[in-house]
Amino acid sequence: MTWMVTGGAGYIGAHVVRALTGAGLQALVVDDLSSGHREFVPGDVEFVRGSILSGELLADVFAEHAIEGVIHIAGFKYAGVSVQRPLHTYAVNVTGTATLLGVMADAGIDKIVFSSSAAVYGTPDTELVTEETPKHPESPYGESKLIGEWLLADQGVAVGLKHTALRYFNVVGSGDADLYDTSPHNLFPLVFEALLEGRTPRINGDDYPTPDGTCVRDYIHVADLAQAHVVAAQRLAAGAELEPVYNLGSGEGVSVGEIMRTVASVTGHEFTPEVAPRRQGDPARIVASGERAARDLDWRMRHSLDDMVRSAWTARTAAASR
Repeated sequence: MTWMVTGGAGYIGAHVVRALTGAGLQALVVDDLSSGHREFVPGDVEFVRGSILSGELLADVFAEHAIEGVIHIAGFKYAGVSVQRPLHTYAVNVTGTATLLGVMADAGIDKIVFSSSAAVYGTPDTELVTEETPKHPESPYGESKLIGEWLLADQGVAVGLKHTALRYFNVVGSGDADLYDTSPHNLFPLVFEALLEGRTPRINGDDYPTPDGTCVRDYIHVADLAQAHVVAAQRLAAGAELEPVYNLGSGEGVSVGEIMRTVASVTGHEFTPEVAPRRQGDPARIVASGERAARDLDWRMRHSLDDMVRSAWTARTAAASR
């Protein structure tokens, strides 16, 4: 049986595809390549180019393949941009998810692992975010991910959908030299592009109430994240009852200053980051507990900060040399 991975040509999705095949499972990718890359999909994995907004396309895929379940990663993922493009964000992330769930129900596909986000929490007023921390999304993106979770829960009641949602925090690193984060908004790509272009990376604010004055965030390695998806899929396929949501977090967190110092050490590019003013709304600290995922999904931090930076830099410089 095959697991469909929507968004499987993206940075995270492509890692999930490799983790699935590495575990002996078959994968099929559906991606419209709006932010993904065809070359990220292995040659022996079937690829269908198309949008999750096309119910007809999805129905054809389900009719033509023996699909066990869906790992739903496709979406418009830029929280900041979503404020300027709310209708587009809702169309892709809410209407697209609803379309997918409807076609799944028609085809009798009853298992899904959903890509959610820490953005559902907004700016939590707590030292450690748990799944029960109040949800106060502050962007259309965060709102759309929370609605996605609600859609899964409602379908669970309506048609018996077996589901779980994984709330990502800050995903970094690389599990394959051919895969790297191409987002124009994430910290690692921004720092790496600055170094490759001979510019000095920038920090937004160094006067927060943290040990070194810079924001503390929860960074997790993309390969660890991908492995959690595989375990979730395997457990759903085995008939296990999973929690509706899981945080994938470290429980500790790393400051932006620590990231910068590690980048300098790993890359050999010594620099003192420029300091810009704080960005409005940036909390001093967001760190999540991964205890529930550790209990049910074999979640753990298998990679150090050095591993995260080194693997990401290796993949990015390999791409630059191709």
